[in-house]
Amino acid sequence: MRFTVRGTVQGVGFRPTVYRVAKSLGARGTVRNDGASVVIDTDMDERFMDALKASLPPLAYVECYETEDVPLPDSVKDFTIIPSSSNGFGIGIPADTSICPSCLKEMRGDGRRSGYPFTTCTECGARFTLMDSNPYDRPRTSMSEYPMCRECGREYSDPTDRRFHHQTVCCPVCGPSYRLVDKDGRTIPGDPIPTFARMLDEGRIGVAKSWGGMHICATLEHIEELREWYGREQKPFAIMVRDPDTVIKYSDPTDVEMERIQSPQRPIVLVKKKDTMPESASPGLDTVGLFLPYTGMQYILFDHLKSDATVMTSANIPGEPMVIDDDSVMELDADMYLLHNQRIANRADDSVVKMYGSNTYFIRRSRGYTPSHIDIGLSGDAVAVGPQENLTSSVASGGRIYTSQHIGNGESIGVTDYLAEATDSLISMTGCTPGIVAMDLHPGYSNRRYAISLAERLGAEKMEVQHHWAHCASLMVDSGYGEMVCLALDGTGHGDDGNAWGGEVMSADLSGYDRVAHLQYIPLLGGDRALKDIRRLTFAIDTMNGSETPYVNDTERNVFAKMMSNSIGTSSMGRLLDALAYKLGVCRVRTYDGEPAMKMEPLLSRGKVIEGFDTSTVNGEILTADLFQRIDDGMRKEDVAVSIVDSVISEMVASACDAAQRKGISQIGITGGVSYSIPISEMFRRHVTSLGMTPVFHDRVPNGDGGISVGQAAIALERIK
Repeated sequence: MRFTVRGTVQGVGFRPTVYRVAKSLGARGTVRNDGASVVIDTDMDERFMDALKASLPPLAYVECYETEDVPLPDSVKDFTIIPSSSNGFGIGIPADTSICPSCLKEMRGDGRRSGYPFTTCTECGARFTLMDSNPYDRPRTSMSEYPMCRECGREYSDPTDRRFHHQTVCCPVCGPSYRLVDKDGRTIPGDPIPTFARMLDEGRIGVAKSWGGMHICATLEHIEELREWYGREQKPFAIMVRDPDTVIKYSDPTDVEMERIQSPQRPIVLVKKKDTMPESASPGLDTVGLFLPYTGMQYILFDHLKSDATVMTSANIPGEPMVIDDDSVMELDADMYLLHNQRIANRADDSVVKMYGSNTYFIRRSRGYTPSHIDIGLSGDAVAVGPQENLTSSVASGGRIYTSQHIGNGESIGVTDYLAEATDSLISMTGCTPGIVAMDLHPGYSNRRYAISLAERLGAEKMEVQHHWAHCASLMVDSGYGEMVCLALDGTGHGDDGNAWGGEVMSADLSGYDRVAHLQYIPLLGGDRALKDIRRLTFAIDTMNGSETPYVNDTERNVFAKMMSNSIGTSSMGRLLDALAYKLGVCRVRTYDGEPAMKMEPLLSRGKVIEGFDTSTVNGEILTADLFQRIDDGMRKEDVAVSIVDSVISEMVASACDAAQRKGISQIGITGGVSYSIPISEMFRRHVTSLGMTPVFHDRVPNGDGGISVGQAAIALERIK
C-alpha cells in the first residue's frame, strides 16, 4: 500500500521515524519526501499507519493521509529512505523552534559539541529561516555550504541516533561559527560569545545575529543610554530573561502566559510587570514583553552574563526591515557585533503575543509560527498583499491560506522589497497560480504597486478590498464563522466615502458588508499630521463642542479653525483614544504607533464606570464629541476613561446585536488593533453576553493589520468562486 502523508512531516525527524517503525514491524518498502508530503510504499496495510501515529516525533503532525494500492516490487528486500522528489507543493516543514533539552544538555556538556551554539537535532532548531525551497533537504537550505564531517555523517546515517537524517546536522569541525567584531569591523580577541557577554555587562551596546535576523542588546541597567543612542524615547523594548524564575522576578504572569513563554515557539509575551522591572523598559505601561532564550548562542550568552536580563530588540535602521546582512548592520554603529557565517534564507522577527484568557492575540506572528496555514474550504488560488502598516501577505491555494512572516511598515522602500521577496517565495513554495490579487482600497498605499505588477505578470484579476471588511473577514477565517456582525476598531482605514474609518459596526460575510453604524466623524486636521500631533484631535472635538482649547496658541487656533470645514473626517476608535489620552494628560506627544491608546490601557484596567457619560446614535452615527464636554476636573482620570470608552462600546454592541438579530445570527466579533486592549475586549464581552449573544475573539490570526491579508485572501477566493 502507498500512504501519502500531509501535515508537518518534513524537517522533524518524520522519515527516520517511519524507518524505525518499519524496522520494528519487519516491513519492506521505501519512504521519501515529495514536495510538502511524505510518500510511504510498504508491504503492510493500515496497521503500519496505526503504529506510525503512535510513534510520532514531538514536532511532527499528521493532518491527513491518502491510501493507494501500489504493487511493491519483489526486488525491494528491506526498508529504505530514498532521495526526495519535488512533484508536490505546499509547505510541510515546521517553524523554527527553541533548542531542545537534549541538545542544550549536550551543548553544556563535555562532548564534541561542548559550547557549540549551532547544536540542534530533528526535534529542534531553525527550519524556515534556513530553507530555500521544497522539499526540505540539506541542498535546499543554508547548510548546503557546509559539507558534513565524518562524525556528523555517521550520526546522519545511524537509525538509532536522534540526528538520523537531520538535514542541518553540524558540529565545530564542519559547521558555521561566530565571530566578534568592533564598529570598524576589526576582530575583537577572545571567545566571541563570552566576550560579548562581558562587554554587555560593562555597559556596551551590541548587536547579535540569531535565527532569522539580528538583535540590538543592552542590559537593563543601561536602557536609558540605549534609548538615547537608538533615538527611541518611549517605545517599549523586548526583554530576554535568563530562565522562568527570572520571568517571575520581573513580572506576574498568569499560568497561560507562563505556558506560552516556555513554549517551543518562544514568543515575546506581554505580561504584567513588577516594580523590579525598570520603568524605562516600557514607559507608561503596565506590561512588558518578556521572552526566554531559544538559540544555543543565547543560552551560552546567559551562561556568561552577570545580568539576568537584557534588551533583545530587532536590529534595524529606522523604517527598514530587520537586518540580516553582516555589512548592512554596521551602519547601526553599535559598540560590537556578534556575527555568524550561516546565511539567513528567510528573515523572521520575533513573534509578539498577548493573552486574553485562553485566546492568543498575535500582535506580530512571525518566528516560531511561520510558515503555517488555515483551512478555508474555498477552492481557487489567490494572493493578498495586506495594508500599509504591520504588513503580511497571504497566499491561498488548495483550500488553505498561508500567511507570510511579519514584514513591517510599508512606507519604506526596503519593506516593499521585502514584501515582494517574501510573497514570491510563498507563491513558489505553495505552487500557487493566482487568478486574483487583492489589495487595500487606499490609493496611496505603496504595496499596491507590487500587487498591480504581480497581477499583470501572472495575468490575474486585481481586486480592492475595504480595510475594515478585511478585518472582519480575517476574524471569520480565524473563528470559522461564515457570517457575523463585527466591531472593527483601529486607527485608520480608507472608507468608501473617502473618510478615514476605524470605529465601525459591520454586518459582513465574504461576499460583502453593510456598515450598520460608526463613530461620529471628527475632522482630521491636516490629515496624517493629526496622527502625530494629537492636539489637533482635541482641538477639533473642543471646537465641535463650542469649547476653548488651552493647548494651542492664537496662530495655531486660527489655522486649525480654518481647517475644520475642509478636512476629511475620522470615525476611528484609535483616534478617539488618542484625543482622550491627550485630554486626560496620559500622553501629550505621540512617539510611536499606538502609543496614546496603549498608555490608556492602565487607566482602563483600574477605573470604574461613573454616571453622566451615556451616549446615543443618530442616523447610524454614534455620538462621541459631546462626551468630552462632560469631563470635570474633580473626576478621577481612570473613571473618566472607563466611563467614556465603556459607553461607546456599549452603544456599538447594541447596534451590532440589533443587526445580528435581524439577520438571525448570534455571533458578534471584535477585531482591529484597538481590540488588543484587554479592558476593551472585556467591556465588549460583558455587553455582548448581557444581550444574550456570542462574543467572538481572535486566536490564530492577528487582530491588527497583520491579519488583513488573511481577510483579503478569503474575500478574493469568494470573488473568483
